[in-house]
Amino acid sequence: MVKAYTQEYTYKHPWERVTSASWKKFADPENKRTLSHILEVDTLNHKLDPSTGKLYTTRAITVHSPGPWFVRKIVRQDVCHCVESTVVDAKTRSMQLTTNNISLEKFIEVEEKIRYDPHPENPDGWTICRQETSIRIKPLSALASMAEKVEQRCAERFVQNSAKGREVMERICKYLEAESKGLARS
Repeated sequence: MVKAYTQEYTYKHPWERVTSASWKKFADPENKRTLSHILEVDTLNHKLDPSTGKLYTTRAITVHSPGPWFVRKIVRQDVCHCVESTVVDAKTRSMQLTTNNISLEKFIEVEEKIRYDPHPENPDGWTICRQETSIRIKPLSALASMAEKVEQRCAERFVQNSAKGREVMERICKYLEAESKGLARS
């Protein structure tokens, strides 16, 4: 069984500001309180393809508490390691992030896809964020007998953490907006 959900959110900020905020989301100490489930983020590699102008980045993300308490008790682990692959296409103004867990994968598979594009109604002023998440308990794992309950609890946790992430993104966007207005006055 797979638990999947989609969320859509409109940032009332231009694409360039929102994508800048995405890169800064995990770096600011103030955001670490809000995103306390994120323990560590490390850039593994980045490459700019000169022929297409696309930026490719891979980051390792360590997350605390990968699910409900009873899941942690069964898997005997309270951290999860993930890999995030990002493609930024400045020409088409598109940023796509795909994150997959690499630990706990014998029990559970999680894939999150986030895409930032200019909003069709206001492409120069707003950005649309589409997030798709799928959670699948492996059928032969110790969690299989309660797969539906575990997938539901994990999905609820992802929705809560997504809201925290949007809160941080909004805060960074407002800071970047104020900063750019200050520079314009100088």
